[in-house]
Amino acid sequence: MATRLLVVEDDDRIRSVLRLALEDEGYQVSEATSGEAALRQFRTKPVDMMIVDLMLGEVDGFTCIRDIRKVSDIPIIIISARADTHDIVAGLEAGADDYVTKPFQIKEVTARLRALRRRARTPGDPEVPPDIVLDSTRQLVLSPSRGTLLRDGQDVHLTLTEFRLLSELANPPGRVQSRRALLESVWEHGFFGDERIVDVHIRRLRTKIEQDPGAPRLIVTVRGLGYRLDPQ
Repeated sequence: MATRLLVVEDDDRIRSVLRLALEDEGYQVSEATSGEAALRQFRTKPVDMMIVDLMLGEVDGFTCIRDIRKVSDIPIIIISARADTHDIVAGLEAGADDYVTKPFQIKEVTARLRALRRRARTPGDPEVPPDIVLDSTRQLVLSPSRGTLLRDGQDVHLTLTEFRLLSELANPPGRVQSRRALLESVWEHGFFGDERIVDVHIRRLRTKIEQDPGAPRLIVTVRGLGYRLDPQ
């Protein structure tokens, strides 16, 4: 079955180019010209992936992504002419998995989409580590084989990228991993990637798993080297 992809873009030319190229790649593409239209479509006809522009009018891309994230963890890529660090960080913190700046090459977009599709969770994979108790006090348990993170038996909602990042840090726990290594293992396209993406997703993870995100104890920054997971 073809992967269903929603392109949210108000520029007719860019939207048309993306649709034609992505249909050639085998995607089933639908379109929306505004954030409002995208949210309406998603409620009535959910998709597997999204490409979202940021400058969309009243309901901008940031709002659209945040609203989607309330109900879904589907992969989302931002495509935007807004290329400064503030906008990239804000877009990723809103819940996007990746960020591509305009002008872009179609092959870059399709490569990133393929990487996101490959990152689907694979229950029962013999390569994944066993369950890991991240915090015994709060019963925070990561289960790579089941694709879950539980706190006191309740599911902690993570996006696919957040889950993959946490699993990579836990394989094995205590090992320092550089931003570049995490980018290449989690995003699978290090050639295109920007290391700031890792930092933003680490911050998002900390808000979900740390007792005090401002003073993290589970995901520790090792200055000049990268990050380390320290189960408590």
